[in-house]
Amino acid sequence: MDQNLSQYRIFYAVAKAGNISKAAKELYISQPAISKSISKLEDTLNTTLFTRNSRGVQLTEEGQILFEHTRAAFEELAIGEQELKRIRQFHLGHIRIGVSNTLCRFIMVSYLKGFIEKYPHIKITIENQSTTRTMAKLEQQRIDIGLVAEPKPQKNLVFLPVMEIEDIFVATPSYLENLRLREGSDVDVFQAGNIMLLDKDNITRHYLDDYMGHHNIAVNNLLEVTTMDMLIEFARIGIGIGSVIKEFVQDDLDSGRLVQLELEAPIRKRTIGFVHNAGYTSKALDTFIDYCRCASGTEPSA
Repeated sequence: MDQNLSQYRIFYAVAKAGNISKAAKELYISQPAISKSISKLEDTLNTTLFTRNSRGVQLTEEGQILFEHTRAAFEELAIGEQELKRIRQFHLGHIRIGVSNTLCRFIMVSYLKGFIEKYPHIKITIENQSTTRTMAKLEQQRIDIGLVAEPKPQKNLVFLPVMEIEDIFVATPSYLENLRLREGSDVDVFQAGNIMLLDKDNITRHYLDDYMGHHNIAVNNLLEVTTMDMLIEFARIGIGIGSVIKEFVQDDLDSGRLVQLELEAPIRKRTIGFVHNAGYTSKALDTFIDYCRCASGTEPSA
């Protein structure tokens, strides 16, 4: 497009009004300025757009063709402006969130509940998947934000921590008592007991494998479980010793339903938070990030 948009705006206003004087009042510019703009547009297009008469101006055949196109363009712009106004007024938008089943169940739900109550018109899409897949989709910009364990620092990512979690091993008191009765009080529980871990597709399992390898902890009887919910439930009914996240079983520990195994070297805590691309944003995403920052009481770190 060779012409300035303002020239088409003036042309459109004159064509609608059928009168230069009326268009000047509508646009708050002088009649000579309008006449000059129309003449310049006609010269550039090498086309006569209007014929003048005693009552004003009338579109030529060529002018009518241009008017139909400019009308469609300006109507679309008006629709776009109205849509943006609706987005601001009703906090409309769409957020795509990636999160593992475990973090969704125990952390994400509480954030979503409060956010949806405050911003009911923002559409939320949850993609339940592994943390590895969430990070890959963030890189591909196929999701907007993810809830993950803190990743290695990357220049293109912004991480908003929301809480620390601690991995521990738990069992029922009766399971440990029976294990010691059967194997002796000095039993190596990792060798003699049923050790329950998440499967190898889970990032938590990788974290536990690194810990056990570093501290020479060998497991003899391994039971792999696909979700943290199942792992906790299996520990509660006394199937074995489960590696769980302490914050998710605190009520069981407080009541004595489960007991925590004492380890020679405690497992280092991990930080959970929201991660998103530094170079991508939207009004809906900014609203969600601000809400999560306020709800967690933390500041983001780049």
